[in-house]
Amino acid sequence: MQLNDLITKGLNDERLSTDEIVYLLSLPATSSECYQLLAASRELSGRLCDNRAEVHAQFAINLAPCPKNCMFCSFAAKNGIFKGASQISPDDAAETALAFEQNGVNAIYLMATASFDLAEFCEYGQEIRRRLRPETMLIANVADQQESGARLLKDAGFNGVYHALRLREGADSDINPDDRLTSIRAFKEAGLIVGTCVEPVGPEHTNEELAELILFTAAHQPAFSGAARRISIPGTALAERGMISELRMAQIVAATRLAVPHAVIGNCTHEPCGIGALAGANLFWAESGANPRDIQAKTEEGRGHTVASCRTIFSEADWQLLEGPSAFFC
Repeated sequence: MQLNDLITKGLNDERLSTDEIVYLLSLPATSSECYQLLAASRELSGRLCDNRAEVHAQFAINLAPCPKNCMFCSFAAKNGIFKGASQISPDDAAETALAFEQNGVNAIYLMATASFDLAEFCEYGQEIRRRLRPETMLIANVADQQESGARLLKDAGFNGVYHALRLREGADSDINPDDRLTSIRAFKEAGLIVGTCVEPVGPEHTNEELAELILFTAAHQPAFSGAARRISIPGTALAERGMISELRMAQIVAATRLAVPHAVIGNCTHEPCGIGALAGANLFWAESGANPRDIQAKTEEGRGHTVASCRTIFSEADWQLLEGPSAFFC
């Protein structure tokens, strides 16, 4: 197998096989071949979006122990990080969204824990939608839904959703993997655009697992794919498995870009980092409120990035910034 041949296939929008993706993921992260892969991804990603990266913003409307018990999440009830429940008011949520809009983000994500009532979540969405500009993209990050729930989100004014089949779903979480797929189908049938990602990547995940999930994301024609590493939550069982480096994450981002069809112009990574931008990531998130990777109740006081810091990282990697609503969700 020749690296140049695989890069050429990716640049020409030819599908890569599982074995070919595994080969890209197997390159030593510090090798010149891996750097060649990162460069090819950056070239392709910039070409597909006219070198205009996007900064999206996400904030949570509630914080509570979550019964889905995703082991990688600080909200998981079994992790015992957060023991009480709280939520912000619809007016405060709308003010937060307006502040992000005024800061020029390309899309705004509204997040809630899996046990939060969907009808109430949609009431928040309606209030936010009423106060935002019509062209501002509003995205939901919620639990699995059937067709009725997906339609509620669409009717509430959401343009799309973020939803992912996570690595080792059902083993590292109490979520049935089939429910994730059912939800993605329901969202799309309701007219919502779906963004997804290969996440949360840890050092124990095999190249074969990663390749399989990369192809899963590619098959669903998402607004964006990409890759995000798992952030260790101190004191939890998964923290003992460790974390991958930003360089390894960049390699997975690059392999994903070459393997996903060119019709998918978005290529994300999280958390924002310079090497991710160098490797072809053209989407970062700013965050406020609760964050599943943070032990601070307000992630703006912890791990969360600001809109300005995301823009700075992109600029340092010679990306331009898109002005106006997200091109990924159009």
